Amino acid sequence: MYIFIKKIIKALIPKDFLFKYEQIFRFPYALFFLGNNHTCHICQKKLRTFILLKNDDLLCPFCGSLSRNRRLWYLLNQNNVLKGNLLHFSPSRSLYRILKKHKAITYYSSDFENEFLADYKFDITNIKQDNEKFDTIICYHILEHIIEDQKAISELYRVLKPHGTVYIQTPFKDGEIYEDYSILTPQERKKHFGQEDHVRIYSIEGLKNRLMNNGFNVSVKTLNKTDDDLFLGLKSPETILIATKQ
Repeated sequence: MYIFIKKIIKALIPKDFLFKYEQIFRFPYALFFLGNNHTCHICQKKLRTFILLKNDDLLCPFCGSLSRNRRLWYLLNQNNVLKGNLLHFSPSRSLYRILKKHKAITYYSSDFENEFLADYKFDITNIKQDNEKFDTIICYHILEHIIEDQKAISELYRVLKPHGTVYIQTPFKDGEIYEDYSILTPQERKKHFGQEDHVRIYSIEGLKNRLMNNGFNVSVKTLNKTDDDLFLGLKSPETILIATKQ
């Protein structure tokens, strides 16, 4: 039902208008999900249930957050990094809204292809900002889209302050990184890399090594299932690479 309603709304309403007033459109439908079984700690709504998507992810009916958005919000607060200059590539709308209002940070949200809510349009392989400007960078599900990923990693290192942190996540596979730049069509990329606009599949160790080769110290954080997962709508296990600049 959710997917059906979403398709109708997207077909009838211009994207920019829909993004701007998304929460108003969500609210009447979301009321049916109110309850006390779960909590979305981004929008702080108490829910009877999350919306189960076809890929088994869990979506908050009020703010539209996915499980990885809720986990990231928890980590940012837990690690006390919500201060100073924060650069966020292709932000989810749920996190964009809460981070843009956050008084302790200067928020730089970037979307290069006009698919997300954002205030800047940075090319991750050539970020038009000063050296060592950002205290924290969020780079979630970006690098698997970038052919020149090592150039992007070098740019992340350049614009990050000493002792700053980059939160990185992509789809992962076992073994080695799989990439083949002769694969060009959306159909072939989906077949080989899992999505029409992906250009590789990283392994955890492979991405860690590319980050370290560009100067980063890297911590691999794998979150396993806990008793709180069901209540908070989290999906486990989930792996995040936390890269720091010394």
